[in-house]
Amino acid sequence: MSMILSASVVRVRDGLPLSASTDYDQSTGMQECRRYFKMLSKKLSQLPDRCTLKTGQYNINFISSLGVSYMMLCTENYPSVLAFCFLDELQKEFITTYNMMKTNTAVRPYCFIEFDNFIQRTKQRYNNTRSLSTKMNLADMQTEIKLRPPYQISVSELGSANGFAHLSVAEYKGTGKISAAPHQRLEPVTLPGIVSFVLSLLCGALNLIRGFHAIESLLQNEGEDFSYVIAFFLGTAACLYQCYLFVYHTGWRNAKSFLTFGLICLCNMYLYELRNLWQLFFHVTVGAFSTLQIRLRQPQGKSPDYNV
Repeated sequence: MSMILSASVVRVRDGLPLSASTDYDQSTGMQECRRYFKMLSKKLSQLPDRCTLKTGQYNINFISSLGVSYMMLCTENYPSVLAFCFLDELQKEFITTYNMMKTNTAVRPYCFIEFDNFIQRTKQRYNNTRSLSTKMNLADMQTEIKLRPPYQISVSELGSANGFAHLSVAEYKGTGKISAAPHQRLEPVTLPGIVSFVLSLLCGALNLIRGFHAIESLLQNEGEDFSYVIAFFLGTAACLYQCYLFVYHTGWRNAKSFLTFGLICLCNMYLYELRNLWQLFFHVTVGAFSTLQIRLRQPQGKSPDYNV
């Protein structure tokens, strides 16, 4: 019998479960699928926005949008079109019901567990397809899946020693190849993020100006220390690189942001004699604030472009 067995809502950034359907099946196959659920949840930020994992008699499908992933487990013969229609319906209801800011700041698992009521009602409707109360435009979904089929994850890939860190998604979304991580979209920009970006640019510009002044002073006075010039230009490069990390997703992004902040601190420590305490405090504070904003702006799943 083809049917949906369970579903869950997971945050893409760190795999935090936000809600899930109540499931009492304790069979060996279901327990194995729950393990796959957890493994996939930890790798969502590295995967495309629409994927399928076939595990023999069960399939796991999920879509990701706006930093949240909607996952479901169904039998292997359940129609793929209905599976993604089901996920799309969960997505629309969740986005309508909950503020995305709350999902981004949630700290405890299953803090939206009340969403389980909607999951259960929707699951019951989709498990009895003849009695679906609303006529869905399945033709559009079929066309969308045919043009951009879900990325097929194999069990062997899931169980590899290195996980999905080096998984290359080939021939996904039409033509060409995309990398699972470097081209990932980031979450929408917030007002604090814009402020940090502008302040980083300002600090970079101030360092650049002081660097040119240091060069002029060096040319006029032979006794000047050239290392100050290097410190100013390194500070400029660090500030600009923070702006780059805030805008684009790269590998080891968080580690790079901390190293860049460390460089900013070192440069300002070396320039202690040329700046007063307020100037030093301003540059270091802006660097710390920008590092925080880079850390908070995490990758998100691509918002689906299909309508049901």
